[in-house]
Amino acid sequence: MADVRATVGQAIVRYLAAQYSERDGRRRRLIPGMWAILGHGNVAGLGQALEELGGPLGLPTYRPQNEQAMVHAAAAYAKHVNRLATFACTASIGPGSANMLTAAAGATVNRLPVLLFPSDLFANRRPDPVLQQLEHPSEHDVTVNDAFRSVSRCFSRIHRPEQLLAALPEAMRVLTDPVETGAVTIALPEDVQTEAFAWPASFFEPRTWQVRRPAPEPEAIAAAAALLRAAERPLVVTGGGTLYAEAHDALQAFAERYGVPVVETQAGKGALAWDHAMNAGPVGANGGLAANCLAAAADLVLCVGTRLGDFATGSMTAFQQPGVRFVGLNVVPFDAHKLGALPLVADARRGLEALHAALDGWAGSGAAYQDEVRDRKAEWDAIVDDLRTPRAGPRPSQAAVMGAVNEAFGGQASVINAAGSMPGDLLKLWRSSDPKAYHVEYGFSCMGYEIPAGLGVKLADPGREVVVFVGDGTYLMMNSEIVTAVAEGIAFTIVLVDNQGYQSIHGLQRSVGSPSFVNELRHRNPESGRTDGRPVAVDYARHAEAMGALALEVEDLEGLRAALVQARASERVSVIVIRTDAEQRVPGFEGWWDVPVAEVSGQASVHEARQAYETNAARQRLHAARPTRVDGTEET
Repeated sequence: MADVRATVGQAIVRYLAAQYSERDGRRRRLIPGMWAILGHGNVAGLGQALEELGGPLGLPTYRPQNEQAMVHAAAAYAKHVNRLATFACTASIGPGSANMLTAAAGATVNRLPVLLFPSDLFANRRPDPVLQQLEHPSEHDVTVNDAFRSVSRCFSRIHRPEQLLAALPEAMRVLTDPVETGAVTIALPEDVQTEAFAWPASFFEPRTWQVRRPAPEPEAIAAAAALLRAAERPLVVTGGGTLYAEAHDALQAFAERYGVPVVETQAGKGALAWDHAMNAGPVGANGGLAANCLAAAADLVLCVGTRLGDFATGSMTAFQQPGVRFVGLNVVPFDAHKLGALPLVADARRGLEALHAALDGWAGSGAAYQDEVRDRKAEWDAIVDDLRTPRAGPRPSQAAVMGAVNEAFGGQASVINAAGSMPGDLLKLWRSSDPKAYHVEYGFSCMGYEIPAGLGVKLADPGREVVVFVGDGTYLMMNSEIVTAVAEGIAFTIVLVDNQGYQSIHGLQRSVGSPSFVNELRHRNPESGRTDGRPVAVDYARHAEAMGALALEVEDLEGLRAALVQARASERVSVIVIRTDAEQRVPGFEGWWDVPVAEVSGQASVHEARQAYETNAARQRLHAARPTRVDGTEET
């Protein structure tokens, strides 16, 4: 077979177009397209290759407005398709590539595959320094792209064409490995992209990457089953790994058969429908009353597919029962061992199925416990109903807005959000009936994720309704991809909640004793010198309309409901702007988040907050590993 002479850029396009992933017999394109912002660093290399070969090879190129946004869109796509595919992203040298860093970190934090091709300086160093090159006085091979090393699961810089023969397969391996996946970065020097090489023809033949489903070890299953049989108050905490492994049916069967209640993390919400009898709702710092009460008294906690971040554990205050034991069912060993858990290192679906089978003959949790779960769930459902009910006042609450939107869209549409007070409120209040109906990025809590994520989800699932919640603060940070949605003819609904600033962190600021300071969107007061003047008036509806969106501004819930009907019928992206009452907040429900308060201050309010902080911090517990035999007993 004759070699194929092509440039590095052309070889990348040919290679990506031939890659597939497969799991459970379902095969799909691994890289269905490329996001690209072209500059001098990549327009003549990878850009030329995409223009010449992308169309014929079925690798379309999408042009976003912001480099960070395109990586968010790729990550959202990967999340929606359970990490079985992702987009590649390319940007020019210097600021263009550096703009991808934030979103690369978000992808790696959230264990989501994205493939990045940042352009780099000349490998031959003849023009040195080139435009937008970072010059380091003592390390001349350091570039801006070295910043990607800390946020990537795989990093490679291509100095010679033949290095791609190893680098690209390694990139595909990491992208498709459920343990190692995250951001993969291949830095491409500007000159190398255009260099030609005689590539083995076999390099461009179609290749299918099997996405692993590791099975648990029988000894670990036996030990975990013994712990569950001995438990009186077992509990399941479900995370994103449950959804990525498509283990929701296995989780439901396990919970129903053995009477074990399930509580949700941000990433795990939707694994059970909100109205399932064993779904006790969200747990932890942003959790609900039912889940947090059950967690506090649980004696055995089965953690399925969760990385157990501080919100899920309530900063180590959620699980208060003396002697509580943990079983960590996770494909990632690092996560499976957290909280001193008995590790079940396995795919979530296979692990649950094996555990289900090992418990055959067990009657499950007791009737009294299941009655308590039922009563607590009913109490929590009534609380949510009440929180979503409109209150008297000049403006609706954020909770009431969410309730109205949820009622309009139902439990099947995908709701998207990322940062501020909305993730906590949505976790409590949004009622999902489908595993893909809740899409909140809270591992990195990245402002600006929301609108690009709407693009990613719609590209992954064009027939699905999508509603994006965004606050005015996040909207001001990254609204540019509305233009991309208009250009691509992609329709979804954006609900822009205007509460005049960063009200989430404003509330946190006051809760730790500080007065209002630089979080609300206000003019600077010439008398005080502080930003506590009148609110800044921003016409968000006219701004969105100017970018081509259908823009609707409403004053109340009645107007919101009418606007939602209009937006859902629209064939273009829609933005609905509604002002809310920032002081009508959703309360906490026995959850706590560790935000240290100043130990010394001249403000009495800070002293009071510090005392409350120390009281709560005293509830934190350290969970150490306890070696366990196969029969579930502890080693002595």
